[in-house]
Parts: sequence; C-alpha cells; structure tokens
Amino acid sequence: MSSVALPETVRKLLASQPIELPIFHPVALKLQRMLSDYDFTVDEVAQVANEDQSLASQMLKMSNSPMYMGRTKVATIKEAVIRLGAQQVINIAIAASQAAAHSSTNPALDRYMKEMWLHSHGSALGARWLAQNCGMRGIADEIYLAALLHDVGKLYLLKAIERLVQAGVINSLFDDELVLEIFEAMHVEQGYRLMQHWNFPAMYCDVVRDHHLEAWDPSNKMLAIVRFVNLACHRFGVGLKHEPELVLPLTLEAEVLDIGEMQIAELEALLEESREAVF
Repeated sequence: MSSVALPETVRKLLASQPIELPIFHPVALKLQRMLSDYDFTVDEVAQVANEDQSLASQMLKMSNSPMYMGRTKVATIKEAVIRLGAQQVINIAIAASQAAAHSSTNPALDRYMKEMWLHSHGSALGARWLAQNCGMRGIADEIYLAALLHDVGKLYLLKAIERLVQAGVINSLFDDELVLEIFEAMHVEQGYRLMQHWNFPAMYCDVVRDHHLEAWDPSNKMLAIVRFVNLACHRFGVGLKHEPELVLPLTLEAEVLDIGEMQIAELEALLEESREAVF
C-alpha cells in the first residue's frame, strides 16, 4: 500500500522516535569514521575493535568463517586487518554488530528481525560476489557495505515499534500485512535519515535512498548491484519476501550489469549458502 494508506498516527509515532535507537554499535561507527577519514593505522583499528570484547570475538568468528576468510585462519583482530584489509574488517565489525542488533525479546518482532538479517547479510555477500564478477573488484568491499545497510530503515522501524509496544503506546498484536505496509511506506525515508544522521559517505546514503526508485541512475553501478541482489533475494525467498515470478534476466539491472543465466544460477547457490552462515 502507499504511504497515504498508512494511518497518519502510526506514521507520526514511528517518525518521532529518537534517531539514537540501538541500530549501530558505537565501536562499529567509530571504525567506519576512521575509514571515511582515511586516518588510521593497523594498530589503531585493532585497538578500537577490541574496545568491546564481545564484538571483537564475534568479528573473529566471522573473519574465520568460509564466507569471509576461507581456509586461512586469524587469531587476532590485528592479524585480520593485515590479511583482509581495513575495509573488510570494518565491514565485518558492522556486520557482526548488525547481526546482534537484529533481535528482540518480543517473539513476533524477533521473527521479522531474523528474516531481515538473512536478507541483509545475503544481500551483502551476493553484492560482493557480483562486484567481483562484474568488473568492479576494486570496490567490492564498499559494495558489500552498501548492500548490508540498504534496508537499515526496516531495522530502525522495528526498533521503534518495539519501543512503542514496550511503552504500551501501540498494541503488540500486529500482522504481517501491517508490518509490510509500514516498511513500504517508511523504510526508505527513515533509512536515509538514519544514514545521514550518522554521517555515512554519500555513496551509501544514495543506495539506501534509491534502491526502490522506479527511475534510477543506471550509471551508478554500486546501486545497480544492490538493486539486482535485492531482487534476487526476493526471487529466491531470502528474507521476508518471496517473489518467484520475478524474471531476473529481463531486469534493467541485469542489462546494465550484463548478467546472464549462468551468473544468476551461481548467485542463487551463494544466496542459499548464505542462509547457513548466520551469526
């Protein structure tokens, strides 16, 4: 349904929630700022990552998983930075913190969050793979992060709903149709607002803002990849949506990226594998 159909009282309640809801881990944000400013050393990245031992432990677990490191294992964050590079380690920090953020004590909300994490993480892994296979290997890590965060507005909205339920402001009994209507009406605007508030670079903000636009810029290859992998996740049922009728080879995104049936089949296999890589 359109944003007009969403009850205005619900829209105002959700939009009025504080931007500091627990969406991003402070350590992950600090690492992202260091990377954006090009102002860091290997030791500094390791020092900041180790400020939260729980997060650092999860980062090492992800770093050593087959989806990231492969057979080569690392024992410390510093070793991970040396072997993987700062961008990928910071991506892993953000992914690890996002995995932890996608949880709720409310069983209904927790189900949505877990499905959303499957979608976000699968999108990130798929987008990195597409970048490496579409002539954009040099910015594959940046494309990974853009895909990881493209639906961050949905997490923000669920955190806002969770707070309002806890406060007794809205009823905890809501159905899939209402939640999906809220997502459709608000997740792009709220995600874009969130990314700007936390000073993420414009290329990431633009992907959050434009990943559902009908009229989008085909010259933005990062956006094209995120849009395509998002559609692929819908096509193969990775996340809340399952749209098996989507014909991926006929999309503008596939045309722009020159993606054929063989690459789509390989991407499907990777997305299926990503379901098992839940952290």
